[in-house]
Amino acid sequence: MTLLTTGSVRLASKTTSNTTRKYSAQLLQKSLQQQQQQKQKHLFHNHKRCISYSALTIEKTTDETRFQNKPPKEELQFGITLSDHMLTVEWHRENGGNWEDPKIVPTQDLRLSPAASALHYGLECFEGMKAYRSLSNKDDLLLFRPDLNMARMKNSMERLSMPGNDFDSSELISCISELVKLDERWIPEGEGYSLYLRPVVISTHPFIGLAAPENLLLYVVTCPVGPYYKSGFSPIRLTADSKDVRAWPGGTGDCKVGGNYGPTMKAAAEAGERGYSQVLWLFGEEDSITEVGSMNVFFYLQNKETGRNELVTAPLSRGDILPGVTRASILDLARSWGEFDVSERTATMPEIQQAAEEGRLIEAFGAGTAAVVTPIECIQYKGEDIEIKATGELTQRVWDELTAIQYGKMDGPEGWSVKV
Repeated sequence: MTLLTTGSVRLASKTTSNTTRKYSAQLLQKSLQQQQQQKQKHLFHNHKRCISYSALTIEKTTDETRFQNKPPKEELQFGITLSDHMLTVEWHRENGGNWEDPKIVPTQDLRLSPAASALHYGLECFEGMKAYRSLSNKDDLLLFRPDLNMARMKNSMERLSMPGNDFDSSELISCISELVKLDERWIPEGEGYSLYLRPVVISTHPFIGLAAPENLLLYVVTCPVGPYYKSGFSPIRLTADSKDVRAWPGGTGDCKVGGNYGPTMKAAAEAGERGYSQVLWLFGEEDSITEVGSMNVFFYLQNKETGRNELVTAPLSRGDILPGVTRASILDLARSWGEFDVSERTATMPEIQQAAEEGRLIEAFGAGTAAVVTPIECIQYKGEDIEIKATGELTQRVWDELTAIQYGKMDGPEGWSVKV
């Protein structure tokens, strides 16, 4: 008979056989290894101010009203219909600078002090992700490159002097995966449909003074969505004739913080009044192209100097461009094809205008999590409309391959699709 005690193995009698002794020694070694692994895991998580998946608790809703009242998928409007549950994790400096245990609870309103610094100084950041129902096996639920979202959120938190930004990404992804599984029935079937995931971090610190927060709330809400634009995968018209600037070097353009988006609404509304879908954001005296609306932007053209076809998007080096997950994926795919030059460089509107006049501008498109890929058919610049062929072959190919990977119709590079 073998009795296990803490850190030791006691043999029942002196007459124990050699086989039993060998088996007991193996148990002892295994027990010690497990204790050491748990100790290392504990130390690792403490060092990372851990968000601990193993400590996750789940409170399921008993109210079916929200689900029963959800609209048909064809009538879904982006970001309006929230699903049944949400994930919450709190951080308090008084708690030793550690994240508290994560919780999944029924979707509910937040309670905040009117002095919460998120409300006064924009101390909040967020992410945009999606969970997809596989088209090759409807039982498979997929996330698309969630590690990049976690890395970007950490960067945003650090930029806002939010503590706790060194959490273990894999632990939070596991918590989010549980949220997705719990609300699986909310994920619409079909290409173009998904469950949008919105991780958010806000300062709940009840302090009107300007200071780094001492209390945080990280939460994730989800909502079923269809195509971002009502027109679906159809070309849009842009205007670059705006006096407003979205971001600039040294600012927060490379972070996903609310302060980057609120000030763009007025310019977007003015563009809409003139018959344009979005603003093509420019910067500087040379009218350098940065982003379109809330998306990264790509141009496919024949380079005047090299004579070769080139896919161009703005570089991340200035710090005014958001490092989009879709952007990174398009660059990776295009480079893997090896069929044309792929450049991260600054393009200007005069360059694009000249390329269009000389017949070298082939196509253009925006890219982001919400819309995935959006063809561009026109850019207004200095009062004139530059017409662009849309939808171009490259734009369609990018859409086809990205969505095929996201919906499990084809295998992408290792680590891109993550089953929950």
